[in-house]
This record gives sequence, structure tokens and C-alpha cells, in this order.
Amino acid sequence: MPSITRRRPRNPDERAAVEARVLAATERLLQEGARFTDLGVQRIAAEAGVARSTFYTHFRDKTELLMRLAGTMQETSFDRIREWEPGGPGDQLEMLTQVFTDVIRIYRTYAPVLTAITEVAAYDEVVREYWAAGLEQFVARTVEAIRAEQEAGRTPATLDAETASRLIVYGGDRFLAHHASTTPADPDADATAARELARTWWYGAYRRPA
Repeated sequence: MPSITRRRPRNPDERAAVEARVLAATERLLQEGARFTDLGVQRIAAEAGVARSTFYTHFRDKTELLMRLAGTMQETSFDRIREWEPGGPGDQLEMLTQVFTDVIRIYRTYAPVLTAITEVAAYDEVVREYWAAGLEQFVARTVEAIRAEQEAGRTPATLDAETASRLIVYGGDRFLAHHASTTPADPDADATAARELARTWWYGAYRRPA
């Protein structure tokens, strides 16, 4: 167990730079095919060019490291989706399709991290709950968006906003993860996946026929 008295870097910029090196090193090792469970702290530290003790001044353990990687991925993809407004001007279905095209690119970039999350979440409740908590935040945001559309009369009042949001968020996440990890990178295949996912969201929830 790392010592709680170990001195932490006083310079915030220095701290951020070291943490970025460790995160990037872990991503490289995963990209090269290493299983997260098999990665030791010593190997991660060596890849990052830092001492093993330095790792523990920045991360409590490998679980915290993985959650940081997962959080970065979720924030990147969710931020892109948050840019889309269902009631905004223009062809919103086309815009949503482009959003999912970008999100698929993000999921492909983080595919090894997704694999690690799936691997560790199977036996680690902390990681499992951390990932679910991120999805729940996006579910809550989607509920608000759908209810706003219902109040504006653009989405049927008969649609259950919470159930529909949970379905498209959790279902979309699993679809994106499966597509990114099992389908070879191909612009046409990604465009098809983005188009079908966008139409599922649009016609299945936001513009469901009354």
C-alpha cells in the first residue's frame, strides 16, 4: 500500500504533465495488445519514464488509473453529443448522424480502453459502478432534452422519457462499443452505423410518430 505521507508534487503543471504521461503510456500498452489485468504498475511506470513510487503519488492504484481513462473517454464522447440540440435549426437528423460519426471515431480511438473496462468491470464493482454512473448522467441529460421536446409539442406526450432515454443511451453505448471493437475500420461501415443509430434515436424517441 502506498504511503500516505509520500510527498506530492507542489507544481500543478508538473503534476498534470506526469499524470498525462502515465495515462498516455497506459493507452500505448493497451494499443499494443497488453491486457490491463496483466499490466503491472512497474511496467506502466517504466513506459511512462517515471519511478514506480511516482505512480503512487498520482494514482491510488490501477483501478483509479483505469477510471481516469474511462472518464476521459466518456467526457470526450458525451461532450460531442451535448453539442447537438434536437430542437435547433437545420436538419437535426443529419446533424445527429454527423455527431455519431464523430463518436464512432472516438470509440475506435479508445477501443483498447473499452476492452479494459469490460475486462475489469466483470470482477471489479468500483469500475462497473463508475462507468454506469457516467451513463446515468447522460441518461438524465437525455430525459431533460426529451421532456423539453414534449413540452414544445415535437415529441409525443405518450413517450416515457426516462425509459426511452435509458434505452437509447445504454443501447447506444453497447452498440458503439461492439461496433468499434469488432468491425474493421471502414468509412462506409462507420457511416452506416452512425446513420442507423441516429435514426433509431430520432424516430424511436425524439420524433416518434404519435
